[in-house]
Amino acid sequence: MKTLEQVIEEVLQLASRHCKVSREDLSADDDFFQKLGIDSLQALDLLTRLENHFHIELPDYEMQGVSDFRRLAERIQVRL
Repeated sequence: MKTLEQVIEEVLQLASRHCKVSREDLSADDDFFQKLGIDSLQALDLLTRLENHFHIELPDYEMQGVSDFRRLAERIQVRL
């Protein structure tokens, strides 16, 4: 099983590629809406990419209120 730090790093790398933001500009506690400059539709697209990358499904109810990379990675790790 991957550690939380490994999952966070993969999430940050994928987000940086997807949104064309430098990986160095992202940290685990950043609000991804603000840091990536994305809206809810773009966040949904990123979420779909993360689900495909990790081969998991994240239910909508688990994602409510999640807006930073660390909490997102925690939700992903539980499903791995």
